Amino acid sequence: MGDDLDDGLLTRWGAAGADDVQRIEAADWREWPAELSLFDDRDEAVRVARDKLVPAEGSGHVLRVQTRDNEPTGVIVEEADWRGPVPEAEFADGPNLPAAWRAYLRSSSWLRRGWLPSGKYVWLYPPAEARQLLAIWETQSTHPGIALIGGDGGLENFVLDLRQNPAPVLLVSNASESWDDAVVQSVDVESFIARVEDGTFDLTWTD
Repeated sequence: MGDDLDDGLLTRWGAAGADDVQRIEAADWREWPAELSLFDDRDEAVRVARDKLVPAEGSGHVLRVQTRDNEPTGVIVEEADWRGPVPEAEFADGPNLPAAWRAYLRSSSWLRRGWLPSGKYVWLYPPAEARQLLAIWETQSTHPGIALIGGDGGLENFVLDLRQNPAPVLLVSNASESWDDAVVQSVDVESFIARVEDGTFDLTWTD
């Protein structure tokens, strides 16, 4: 159920497609489209976003909406952005990414970015975008075998060390100068994906 807040506010959840999000953004994130449903259960909004909106529109967004007397009030917050399958061609020009990561990005819906129930924010990158960011970052000489897969929305990055098999998921800051200061987040991609999907992923700061 939605969380009851002070002064009669109730947190509810909505699912919206890309066009609807543009309308909400144009209204300074303060107007909820009347034709879109609101749910008391966040999981229900996630289900609609992933199972209905992603196949129909290519993306599905989950938004947090505060209501009073069943009317939206305050600023609407985007909680998560789910995307459809990444085209196979995007994988052709880059490194040989682990099969589990390729399968996740090629699945019917994957988390592009959003807040997890653990309270952590995750932003994941499709291969083409990851390669562009790595080219700007210029880490190939300082981090041989690196593949960028995401970040925390700030200065920390989730990367793979492709020199290892299986490749671990590591946390590396933008200021990192070598693999020496990388911190293991998951022993392999499979466990990283599982924790993102079940919402339990949290950052580890020391090995």
